[in-house]
Amino acid sequence: MERTVRADLPGLTRRRRPGGALVPYLMILPGWLWLAAFFVTPVIVMVSLSLQTGDFIDGFRQTFHFGTYADVVRTYHVQLVRSLLYGGVATVACATVGYPVAYWIAFRAGRHKSVFLFLLLLPFFVSFVIRTQSWNVVLADHGVLLGPLKDIGLLPAGFHLLATPYAVVGGLTYNFLPFMVLPVYVALERVDPKVIEASTDLYASRTQTFLRVVLPLSLPGVFAGVLLTFVPACADYVNAGILGGPSTTMIGNIIQTEYFTNLDYPAAAALSFVLMGALLLAVFTYARTLGTEEVLEAAAR
Repeated sequence: MERTVRADLPGLTRRRRPGGALVPYLMILPGWLWLAAFFVTPVIVMVSLSLQTGDFIDGFRQTFHFGTYADVVRTYHVQLVRSLLYGGVATVACATVGYPVAYWIAFRAGRHKSVFLFLLLLPFFVSFVIRTQSWNVVLADHGVLLGPLKDIGLLPAGFHLLATPYAVVGGLTYNFLPFMVLPVYVALERVDPKVIEASTDLYASRTQTFLRVVLPLSLPGVFAGVLLTFVPACADYVNAGILGGPSTTMIGNIIQTEYFTNLDYPAAAALSFVLMGALLLAVFTYARTLGTEEVLEAAAR
């Protein structure tokens, strides 16, 4: 009783430090400064550059020429749609291959989970360009894959994979597969085994347990994996440049050419923002279709 009275006295209440309320903001300040310096500022510069006119010789000047956006969309809409298509197919392929891999590691690998995750990530200690170039060697017309098949007559002599959409999508799938596996694995790892046991006790089959218990609980990982895979896959230009040809050019290759070869900086900047807008529209549509609220509810369980 005495302790309670003393605690209620105004003079004995603990006072907050004067700067205590600022501590959370000070802790997040480095992150905001980083974003401002390396994201917001470059975006503002690129927006300004996309509205300029001129050339590399005489210089560029700000004229707020919005027609550049219409020009690049009209000229390169085929490559833009192709990039979204390739990125979408590669994302679906990564999900198809990556989900079973993540499921097996989470529920079947036992105490060797770390070993299999390390093996999954081991090739990615090598440079992105070198890994893609290695596929160029594997998929060559007379390489280690197609050469023996042609020699024994299983494939015609003129069959080739390089410079085709299959090679580009295959390279995208290979290079971005861990971006799908790891988030799905983390989500599956969080599934409580007791929930699965409870579904078994309620006479649910393995298929029903997966569809009604495991899959809904893993949706946050699938959602994150799709975002981490789709966005960089659509903007990639290395796979199309090494494994593709003129008919498989992606929008990233066009941006690279406009910037480094044609020195048309406004067109390159405008194309970058057109791609960004297309990706944001695709991501928002995907989130709306999947149901972001359901994903957040599953993540909170």
